[in-house]
Amino acid sequence: MSEAAAQHGAGTPSQEQGTPSDTPGHRYNAELAGSLELRWQGYWAEHGTYNAPNPVGPFASDHLPADKLFVQDMFPYPSGAGLHVGHPLGFIGTDVYARYNRMIGRNVLHTMGFDAFGLPAEQYAVQTGQHPRKTTEENIVTYLRQIRRLGLGHDERRRISTIDPGYYKWTQWIFLRIYNSFYDEKLGKARPIAELEAEYAQDKRRTPDGRGWHELTRAEQQGVLDQHRLAYLAEAPVNWCPGLGTVLSNEEVTPDGRSERGNFPVFRRNLRQWMMRITAYADRLVDDLDRLDWPEKIKSMQRNWIGRSRGARISFPAGAERIEVFTTRPDTVFGATYLVLAPEHPLVDKVTTDAWASDVDSLWTGGAATPGEAVEAYRLAASRKSELDRQENRDKTGVFTGSYAVNPVNGKQIPIFIADYVLMGYGTGAIMAVPGQDQRDWDFAEKFGLDIIRTVQPSEDFDGKAFTGEGPAVNSGFLDGMDVDEAKKAIIAWLEEHGHGAGTVQYKLRDWLFSRQRYWGEPFPIVYDADGTAHAIPESMLPVELPEVDDYSPKTFDPEDADAEPSPPLSRATDWVEVTLDLGDGPQRYRRDTNTMPNWAGSCWYQLRYVDPDNAERFVDPENERYWLGPRPDEHGANDPGGVDLYVGGVEHAVLHLLYSRFWQKVLYDLGEVSSDEPYRRLVNQGYIQAYAYTDSRGFHVPADQVEERDGKFFYQGLEVKQEYGKMGKSLKNVVTPDEMCATYGADTFRLYEMSMGPIDVSRPWATKDVVGAHRFLQRLWRLVVDEQTGELRVSTADITDEDRKQLHRTIAGVREDYAELRFNTAGAKLIELNNHLTKVYGSAEATPRELVEPLVLMLAPLCPHISEELWHRLGHQDSLVHGPFPAVDERYLVEETVVYPVQVNGKVRARITVPADAAKDAVESAALSDAKIAAVLDGQAPRKVIVVPGRLVNLVV
Repeated sequence: MSEAAAQHGAGTPSQEQGTPSDTPGHRYNAELAGSLELRWQGYWAEHGTYNAPNPVGPFASDHLPADKLFVQDMFPYPSGAGLHVGHPLGFIGTDVYARYNRMIGRNVLHTMGFDAFGLPAEQYAVQTGQHPRKTTEENIVTYLRQIRRLGLGHDERRRISTIDPGYYKWTQWIFLRIYNSFYDEKLGKARPIAELEAEYAQDKRRTPDGRGWHELTRAEQQGVLDQHRLAYLAEAPVNWCPGLGTVLSNEEVTPDGRSERGNFPVFRRNLRQWMMRITAYADRLVDDLDRLDWPEKIKSMQRNWIGRSRGARISFPAGAERIEVFTTRPDTVFGATYLVLAPEHPLVDKVTTDAWASDVDSLWTGGAATPGEAVEAYRLAASRKSELDRQENRDKTGVFTGSYAVNPVNGKQIPIFIADYVLMGYGTGAIMAVPGQDQRDWDFAEKFGLDIIRTVQPSEDFDGKAFTGEGPAVNSGFLDGMDVDEAKKAIIAWLEEHGHGAGTVQYKLRDWLFSRQRYWGEPFPIVYDADGTAHAIPESMLPVELPEVDDYSPKTFDPEDADAEPSPPLSRATDWVEVTLDLGDGPQRYRRDTNTMPNWAGSCWYQLRYVDPDNAERFVDPENERYWLGPRPDEHGANDPGGVDLYVGGVEHAVLHLLYSRFWQKVLYDLGEVSSDEPYRRLVNQGYIQAYAYTDSRGFHVPADQVEERDGKFFYQGLEVKQEYGKMGKSLKNVVTPDEMCATYGADTFRLYEMSMGPIDVSRPWATKDVVGAHRFLQRLWRLVVDEQTGELRVSTADITDEDRKQLHRTIAGVREDYAELRFNTAGAKLIELNNHLTKVYGSAEATPRELVEPLVLMLAPLCPHISEELWHRLGHQDSLVHGPFPAVDERYLVEETVVYPVQVNGKVRARITVPADAAKDAVESAALSDAKIAAVLDGQAPRKVIVVPGRLVNLVV
């Protein structure tokens, strides 16, 4: 069998399993493994072995352990493709950790649900007409069958799915809590919007136009409150694809500004959308990262995504308007020689003139007859580009608006351009261009013949264009000679004194766009009256369930019609959209929102529902939430934020899911709904399982399990193919499924192999040929306990040697530490080493001492629960080992009686001596000097110096 084929599942297990004709009747092989695994899985399900008790409610227990552990996997999406062997890596890791902690007596909550709303099921529904719920639920059945076959110890009672109305009722309820809240900047927390309204009514706050609260109409009052809500409606720039009839995320747009699906043009335009005011929490989201036990890489990604930077806002007069820019380098303002507005900036229309001045440079006009024509054409071209393309495009383009602004520090008139390298999504959507200190500005200025003024003296060895380093200020009036920090302080003070700006903090983080023109998502619990005013649905009317529709696709338009208005699938459900409700003022006609929430909504809070999944009165009972998720200062320090004890998932969710979850948690915390202000106390990112793939001469992938290797080359059906290394996937034709592995070797072998491949947070290559090593280990262990010929127990009560006990207790100590620190690969290695020792000593004996084999079986249980349960039962124990006991360490057998010292002469090892572990330095020195080999090397000479490093080495300097 070829190496390439062996890596992808071709072939059979080791010869050690035997063939049907010669296999002993009680050998541990795939057939036996499969039967006992299914039997024990049935036992666990029947007895509720993994059910974790709650303080109150239907899961309550009179014997609730104070020591608890909440372990959680990132929400999986139930794909129709099913699992390949890379998917369960994190799931098995959390299962091993949870099992170990159960065995040492902790109350462990570990379950799994499904993030079941989303685009794939909806796209399939569009293609086939089958309801996405049916598709999704069928996928969940397949998914559950696969993960149950792996023996994952989940509390099945706590499973949830975001598509269940009983779940998304509370997603809608949380949305309303956010909608009915505002962020009090003085207190630094969210408060109910009703309290803000009361402050306006009591004249404790001034209205924006200075009128008294009771002078405003109800609609005007509503408008004031809407400006403060944490969930609000706004005109937001989106990626609009008329050819698909929907808004696309940035990830769904190609660099050339077309839809990934269908290759239609995509336009940037403003649409009225629901937004979440996540920016209000920017500082807390950054600062509280220091309280979390997360990988530093993830913390850095969140800090960069939020992008907190300190600088100044500077106001540039432009006729009757004032253009405000944000800059982190206000000290360079003397070098600002032009302004640039994003094409979408609201002031573009106001500053664009009717005609070109007679002396305008033709480079600035874009070949248009008037500034208006130039701006309109440029805006259309910019709307066809993705944000990524606009940021990364090296060819700087732009057009002149015909207007000039005034640089407030020197009174010079500077031209105002629009250019697509400036985005509305950051800062103010306008920049002061300082080409001497910014390479993008330099490139633009060079192309359009604009002035370039250096405001920082470059270093002597600098030979480039724009200088971005630090140095003394030049060409900057009263700032000349100051270093950067001093110049920043001085110019901010001047701007504030003269009313031209102020020091401020800016963020890259934008408010969260929360609307989707989709069908398969949570409906908004909002209705609109005849005036278009939004009204919240009362809690008694929740959930607002998705209606049935005949067509799941949004209405499509001419692909070039950038001005077409979206018509989501829900807009066709007219009986659902148009509704009569009594919201307190008598029955009235309202219109429902026809957008749905993004798929992120359900995954923002699922850890809270795992705690209390069947609660019909609250989204989570406070007592249950405090027990599982509340802060534990005695355990984690006074600054403990609370949250899930261990959260495991992929690094790809670093900024979106994790940031959104933290935002929702903090709002709920501020409103007194939860006791923890962070959702996930500890985070671990599992690595990925990768695999070889193969392409033919056309670049098409061929089935990896049919590739043969000959003399270092690879062949498919006789033709040479190219080997590639990367991810595993159906499109790459290199998928190996856990179903195949369980059928060929058993789930325990598969679990052990996945955990033995390397540290949990490191990616690793898959090689099916290596799985047999894990299987052989389990066979050897089985033979230590069970006679393969008779099936009888081959265990004795014979006494064991102190050397055996030392080997055993060193293993117990090491394995306990490895499990606690998620080092499952080294835990497995230690168990294999102990098993090898026992096989060598007792493999050919009549029986294995129980004192040795029982701890080994118990220690293996987190990694390989089925075979461990079976052997534990055969060893005469009636109860499951799921709740322990885990072997305890006898410290006496960890103490070394002697120590071996290497003895160096002038740095080179010449001998090794064995001395008592508690030997004093002079005794160690004496033993080294009296060693025959050392005496021969010294040949009568006395060493000039003797260095004894206790417990480690002796070095003689001659």
